[in-house]
Amino acid sequence: MEFFKIKRDIPFMRHALIFNVISALTFAAAVFFLIHKNLHFSVEFTGGTKLELRYPHAADQEKIRHNLESLGYEQPVVTSFGTAQDIIVNLPALKGQKGDGSERVFSTLCAAEKGTPKQIASVVNGQPVSKQGCVDAAGAEVLSLQSKDFVGPQVGEELAQNGLNALLMVVVGVMIYLAIRFEWKFAVAAIVANLHDVVIILGFFAFFQWEFSLTVLAAILAVLGYSVNESVVIFDRIRENFRKQRRASVTEVIDNAITSTISRTMITHGCTQLMVLSMLFLGGATLHYFAIALTIGICFGIYSSVFVAAAIAMWLGVKREDLIKPVKEKDETDGAVV
Repeated sequence: MEFFKIKRDIPFMRHALIFNVISALTFAAAVFFLIHKNLHFSVEFTGGTKLELRYPHAADQEKIRHNLESLGYEQPVVTSFGTAQDIIVNLPALKGQKGDGSERVFSTLCAAEKGTPKQIASVVNGQPVSKQGCVDAAGAEVLSLQSKDFVGPQVGEELAQNGLNALLMVVVGVMIYLAIRFEWKFAVAAIVANLHDVVIILGFFAFFQWEFSLTVLAAILAVLGYSVNESVVIFDRIRENFRKQRRASVTEVIDNAITSTISRTMITHGCTQLMVLSMLFLGGATLHYFAIALTIGICFGIYSSVFVAAAIAMWLGVKREDLIKPVKEKDETDGAVV
């Protein structure tokens, strides 16, 4: 299926050096931010407590931070999501603290609103539920606890290590797959391009200090597979062109392969991006950074597949003989010597 067909090949490889210099500078900037600012890990990795609070009015985040600091929390992370009334509080585990400390924190924030903690009964999907709330003297709800999560420091370290292992296994698996299906030069090119995407995503999260959680890690693993799929489509068309265009140069073959897949790329990535944007704007706090990571990955995945992966394969010296083995002519004498 094609929305349009380009009759004349676009000379992508003519500008490959310029775009790869830009890519290298972007990659270096991402590494710089990762080293100097580091990632803002969620409590899932560092260990601690995550609370989701709801106020009936716009929450005063500075007031909330001040109250948390009075409890001994250094630089507590307080952010809004969805609306100004919905607040996420990330708290590191305190030394010597028994339990997750959520009750103590909620009581302090409740007292700051001149209220009293109280269990509030409600009905969700026809089922009676009870949640922690805070009511004032008139009985009006001034604060409610929507959810809470607690992760111990040891569990957080295990999750971080398991996440790193999963990332390495995906990279190795992809490289083996491409080396078997195509050729080692394509495998190296695809892995460099995919790692380029991953590091740039991490660079964005380090620069803006967005929360890096397990859902973001899942998005990065998804981007790896997504980018590989785009590279495989282009590599497959290159192999096909080597069979058809026997007199064309390597550069011409690659340019034709990329040009002929542009329509497919726009349809695929456009449809995917529409779904990701729906998660970004309608998915709430849980999917917010997941969707941001996917959005960055989709944009740079297209870029890297065209200008990074294909260009590196060309510079590594890929040629027709690497993909199409020459057919040996059959000896008519069948090896007999007269």
